[in-house]
Amino acid sequence: MSATKETLGFQAEVKQLLQLMIHSLYSNKDIFLRELISNASDAADKLRFEALSDPALFENDPDLKIRIAFDREARTLTISDNGIGMSRQEVIEHIGTIAKSGTREFFSKLSGDQKKDAALIGQFGVGFYSAFIVADRVTLTTRRAGLTAEHGVRWESEGAGDYTLETVDKPARGTEIVLHLREGEDEFLSDWKIKSVIRTYSDHITLPIVMKKTEWKDGVEVPTEEDETVNKASALWARSKKDISDDEYKAFYKHVAHDYDDPLAWTHNRVEGKQDYTSLLYVPSHAPFDLYDREKRHGIKLYVRRVFIMDDAEQLMPQYLRFVRGVIDSADLPLNVSREILQSSKDIEAIKSGSVKKVLGLLEELAEKEPEKYASFWKEFGRVMKEGPGEDFANKERIAGLLRFASTHTDTDAQVVSLKDYVSRMKDGQTAIYYVTADSFAAAKHSPHLEIFRKKGIEVLLLSDRVDEWLVSNLTEFDGKPLKSVAKGALDLGTLEDEAEKTAQKEAEESLKPLVERIKAVLGERVKDVRVTHRLTDSPACLVTGEGDMSANLERLLKAAGQAAPTVKPVLEINPTHSLVTRMNAETDETRFADWAHLVFDQALLAEGGQLDDPASFVRRLNGLLAMLPG
Repeated sequence: MSATKETLGFQAEVKQLLQLMIHSLYSNKDIFLRELISNASDAADKLRFEALSDPALFENDPDLKIRIAFDREARTLTISDNGIGMSRQEVIEHIGTIAKSGTREFFSKLSGDQKKDAALIGQFGVGFYSAFIVADRVTLTTRRAGLTAEHGVRWESEGAGDYTLETVDKPARGTEIVLHLREGEDEFLSDWKIKSVIRTYSDHITLPIVMKKTEWKDGVEVPTEEDETVNKASALWARSKKDISDDEYKAFYKHVAHDYDDPLAWTHNRVEGKQDYTSLLYVPSHAPFDLYDREKRHGIKLYVRRVFIMDDAEQLMPQYLRFVRGVIDSADLPLNVSREILQSSKDIEAIKSGSVKKVLGLLEELAEKEPEKYASFWKEFGRVMKEGPGEDFANKERIAGLLRFASTHTDTDAQVVSLKDYVSRMKDGQTAIYYVTADSFAAAKHSPHLEIFRKKGIEVLLLSDRVDEWLVSNLTEFDGKPLKSVAKGALDLGTLEDEAEKTAQKEAEESLKPLVERIKAVLGERVKDVRVTHRLTDSPACLVTGEGDMSANLERLLKAAGQAAPTVKPVLEINPTHSLVTRMNAETDETRFADWAHLVFDQALLAEGGQLDDPASFVRRLNGLLAMLPG
């Protein structure tokens, strides 16, 4: 049977992606075959998984394979599989649209530079659409396993603005893709070329990739009736490490991660004992667009005795390592394992624990032996790693050792300073690791709270990632040294201050007691307290929160995100040596004094990235006081 064709329009992003891909990826056009074979392999994996609970889906054809054929006269290349197939709605969802987080961000990053855009397109994942790199028309015929023959669907498009859909008879389940090749793509009508691409990019695919054998007749390559398997068709992770080349590892990563680029690093391990499993885990070279969507998981494929069980097995890797890709193959789990069973499985907990240790070990090795590679990793995944100490108590110290920060030691925004580096540079008598949090690197770098630390040459970590507030609330010490905010509590530098400094501080506190009381009376409910400080050298004042209070930066972050946050009253600290404080102390007019007090408070609030409740009053006071200056 055949129904009337229906013409549908591509989602706007699909049209844009198709045009960009055809032009940007043409120099590496062989990848289209890798992508289509990878999709076919995934379809077979999904059928195996669904058939565990419904064996009838095999439809008396359990021998899964991928078949590739070419026709020189028709100028077509055909890739077919007997995997799970697709229903009509699935065709529309998977091929007519890009339902992918980060689509808008992806298109906003395109620059028009072909080389840069090619890399971005590869990061986004090209999948089925890569067929249009070499084809000017693509015909896809598919039927989902379990549906009757008349529920076959044919999709066809020339990769422009629209595509057609029609219902067709399809006796066999699975998917067949026919590429009508563009002029000049004759190389893909060659047995040698196709086999070469398969062995380069898809040798690791676990099910057979089958082609007709060819023979030469009158100088022409002619297919015979005899099939041959082109790839090794064995689970790469099950082979011995010494028998696997780096190129094979890289090719497998591109398959399992649907990535365009090589991985940054990988670790391949066989574990035997209470649990028997194999893991092959990769660290990508770049972050996916949806890295910060904590609900989106697409990292680890779970196998049981080489039978695919599920994608995105979130129970096998913690959230802060959600960028890790790869496979874990257990010899102990039951084939009918479900996500619910995984959540309470002690075997899974042990596998997860072992796998996390392998990934952390891999990162530690990179940091020690290949610091440039590790710097590249940190640039891509550092903010996600900072989630680790709050999620993984058992490995908190190891994760802390992998963290990198900006600091006053370098005064750049490059996060290259480890906590171990910091501790090695601590001053004699220094007992704490000091840090400041702010909503930008510039705000952190220029925070008035750093003034005394710069004067004394004490290094301070400059924390400006949103996740840093979460980090320091969970990572309270490293190597026995407490992490301490320079903007919280009264500052006590202990032996880092000499006796003369301490004596001068006490004298200043005593002499300015009346001034402190006057400021308190003026500011009233705006402050928790007012006191003389010794943490400032250049600024007249700063705001400090209590040791156990929420930081002002965290309060602002929560409120900006629309979350409830308590309003924390700050302590105003004044610099006894600043000329503005001296001017205030000499002021006898109470109205002008009140203006000075509010102005100093508002300046301190602005200096730490806060927002004024009443900007107009700030401007009025400032203008009034400026007008009094001698002209």
